[in-house]
Amino acid sequence: MKAAIGAILTGDIVNSTKLEAAVEKRLLAELKEILSPYTFEFYRGDSFQVYVEDARASLRTAMLCRTAAIGLQQEEQFPDIRISIGIGEVTQPIIPLGSAKGEAFILSGRSFDDIQKTNTRFAISSNHDWGKLSYELLATYANSIFGELTPKQAEVIFHLLQGETQQKIAERLNKSKSTISQFASSGKWNEIEYLLEAFNKITEKLSTL
Repeated sequence: MKAAIGAILTGDIVNSTKLEAAVEKRLLAELKEILSPYTFEFYRGDSFQVYVEDARASLRTAMLCRTAAIGLQQEEQFPDIRISIGIGEVTQPIIPLGSAKGEAFILSGRSFDDIQKTNTRFAISSNHDWGKLSYELLATYANSIFGELTPKQAEVIFHLLQGETQQKIAERLNKSKSTISQFASSGKWNEIEYLLEAFNKITEKLSTL
């Protein structure tokens, strides 16, 4: 067996038992679509684990999961995703995920246990000292931004994260381009792009150590 640097995402649907069956079903379908490019498993119905070989894609994936959930929020229904990312060695093979090994699994699992005790929704961890601090700062910033997203902002950010243009999103959602631009701005898309760029640079650096 060999070990390679990768990312493990551990997550769950927050307060899933309080969601209407139709809302939970739609969210699960969207999550599975988001995670379809990767190896993933759902367990206990509302929890999941994902292996992302290119760790740089892990934060964007986590953000897609959260915006998918927040975008479904409505009166008395507040779906959200709690998710931790562990960056480190992943021992191959990784199937099944439930019995896979490597530091990324340990890091992700420990961080997930920690955020379950708080109102935190994002966590990013690494065993490298400077990487750990950098990831913690990025996660804190991401929690601040995503904690204030409205459903309409989240819907727009979700599509921007997938690489769609504002014009295409306007056509998809039957909105004016100026409205989409306003949602992107108020949803702090520029800041989110900065977070993703910083995360990629840190992760690339760690992969060379």
